[in-house]
Amino acid sequence: MSKKKKRAGSQRKNEITKGIFTILEKEPSKSFNYKQIASKLGIDDTQDRNLLIKRLGQLRASDRILEPERGKYQKKQSLHTYYTGRVDLTTSGNAYIIVDELEDDIFIHNNNLNRAFHGDTVEVFIKPRRKSKKMEGEISKVLERKKSSYVGIVDKQKSFAFVRPTDSRMYTDIFIPAEKMKKANDGDKVLVNLGDWPDDTDSPYGEIVEVLGRPGEHNTEIHSILAEYGLPHKFPYEVEQFAKTLDTSIKESEIAKRRDMRDVLTFTIDPKDAKDFDDALSFQKLENGNYEIGIHIADVSHYVQPDTILEDEAYDRATSVYLVDRVVPMLPEVLSNMACSLRPNEEKYTFSAVFEMDDNAKLINQWFGRTAINSNERFAYEEAQHIIETEQNNIPKEISIRENAYSVSNDIVDAVLTFDRLAKIMRQARMDAGAISFDKIEVKFHLSEDNEPVGVYFKEAKDANKLIEEFMLLANRKVAEFIGKQKKTFVYRVHDKPDEDKLMALNGVISRFGHSINLKDSKTINQSLNKLLEDVKGKKEQNLVDTLAIRSMSKAIYTTENIGHYGLGFEYYTHFTSPIRRYPDVMVHRLLQHYLDKEKAPKATIYEEKCKHSSDMELLAANAERDSIKYMQIKFMEDHKDQEFLGVISGVTEWGIYVEIVENKCEGMIRIRDIKDDYYVFDERQYAIVGERTKRMYQLGDEVYVMVKNTDLVKRHLDFSLIGKKK
Repeated sequence: MSKKKKRAGSQRKNEITKGIFTILEKEPSKSFNYKQIASKLGIDDTQDRNLLIKRLGQLRASDRILEPERGKYQKKQSLHTYYTGRVDLTTSGNAYIIVDELEDDIFIHNNNLNRAFHGDTVEVFIKPRRKSKKMEGEISKVLERKKSSYVGIVDKQKSFAFVRPTDSRMYTDIFIPAEKMKKANDGDKVLVNLGDWPDDTDSPYGEIVEVLGRPGEHNTEIHSILAEYGLPHKFPYEVEQFAKTLDTSIKESEIAKRRDMRDVLTFTIDPKDAKDFDDALSFQKLENGNYEIGIHIADVSHYVQPDTILEDEAYDRATSVYLVDRVVPMLPEVLSNMACSLRPNEEKYTFSAVFEMDDNAKLINQWFGRTAINSNERFAYEEAQHIIETEQNNIPKEISIRENAYSVSNDIVDAVLTFDRLAKIMRQARMDAGAISFDKIEVKFHLSEDNEPVGVYFKEAKDANKLIEEFMLLANRKVAEFIGKQKKTFVYRVHDKPDEDKLMALNGVISRFGHSINLKDSKTINQSLNKLLEDVKGKKEQNLVDTLAIRSMSKAIYTTENIGHYGLGFEYYTHFTSPIRRYPDVMVHRLLQHYLDKEKAPKATIYEEKCKHSSDMELLAANAERDSIKYMQIKFMEDHKDQEFLGVISGVTEWGIYVEIVENKCEGMIRIRDIKDDYYVFDERQYAIVGERTKRMYQLGDEVYVMVKNTDLVKRHLDFSLIGKKK
């Protein structure tokens, strides 16, 4: 099967599902076998036929279609056609239900929510359609709650309390009986577990499980962000104790089972404030003139063993969470910052990918297995960058790169420069093969000792960052390729091709800035996307365009079904290089060793479930990280209320315009009702609001001057006042 067809797998599943329902609903009194359905759908290849058979079985098992006699399927008879879908609640209080087998979402008026909340899985039926009206329905049953706990503010009465959730899409408060208040005081911010919702009550019952603190206080708000996504802020006592009992000493008997690379020149390059060094590079020149390059990854699976509470905790967390002021690690500190961290001048167990490469970055040989290393040096990215720039500017190599006048050995300097040169060759080859270069600007904060934001700066990927990126990509790709070509159960990191509708919408937005994407085919899309990302660098619209371009892409996920990685342009890809902070990498290490030991392939279903959990947790962590940045931006802007800022209109809605400040990337809203010089209406076609009397227009991409009107740390809202458009 072609790579393109593989990528279309999930889309094909939805098409077949829609086809099944279309056929059964057209003749509801008749039943059909799979051959008849396949014929009506024009399915004549083995893969689609097997997918059809599988889907019919799944729909029958979930009671969505009938099987009146063996192997024959029929529409389920009912007064209504019922569907299962997910609730997408809007800020207006109405909702849409996203149903896989339907082309359009089902609109639900808030009177017909039937106590469903945002994200819940529900059963819904469609009402008879009125002429020219959109598809509308009613929720008949909540099948599964998306969330069982909410963060909110306590409103305490004499013998009971209500908790008002801070989530703007939660339309009801939660009733708390006196015995379930957990000593919370009026006005406290708390985490509450949802209980029953009796038919005769206006609010669901709940129980306060944690008092987070007073609203607006720094730790309260950071812990609230974690709690909103169900992410822990500390390890259970028993997990910490178990980790402390592990034997983390390095033993010669264990090294004897590994490839001993302790004498090979090795170093790490990481952010200057990093504590968990989970990857190192080794370098030596071979007699034939080629290079032996080792990519050494902390051997976390040596310490984190299956069927232990440490394994269970790592799986539950699935990822470390990087907030503005702290890291919430996947593993306890005794492992993440000590035993597994590849610190300099310490012997460590590693899992390695070792490559022989020639002077043109061509791969000659590869080897995978467990090793032992001893890192010679630890570099910050800035220090490695200094070495590269020193060479580029023809400054003598012996120049000191550190404040303490410590000079790096020429061997390491030569290694860094060789890595840089090879990385640039590999990166160019990736770009030529169709990879997309997303170098989005990261917003970072200078924090005081009290975690107060005293400045904003932007993190930009330079040569040293790209050097590490290329060799990590190489290891990830080659490990995936090594197993993938053997057709064995494995954990892949996949990225589907972008949705055409999203690309067309992106084209509409960027045309406002004089850019465009050629949608002719995959090659022209990739080429024009790369040109777009290069063209906007340093321009006012860069952050907006970068963000929108990323949103137009599919979301990368973990799965056992390989469809390749569209963004990187790789047929095989996985995550092997960060097991300290990502659970999928631990799974990859275990599976790789399993196959190196010539063991039989395990069942894919077990790993697929773990992949889905890991993808879900990755998304929650990303949302929490984004919320912590938003929180810190608002905190930063609190001290700049009297200052005038130049911003770019980054979004336009019927209720207001969003503005991103150029100098610090903080984004806030100007509400339409607060613009007093005219009555403004939303023009969706022009991405603008337009004054009815003056015809004055504020359009996406326009530069405007703003001032801070209001900051709300609890709800994480930032409101601006409009001063005027830049002339």
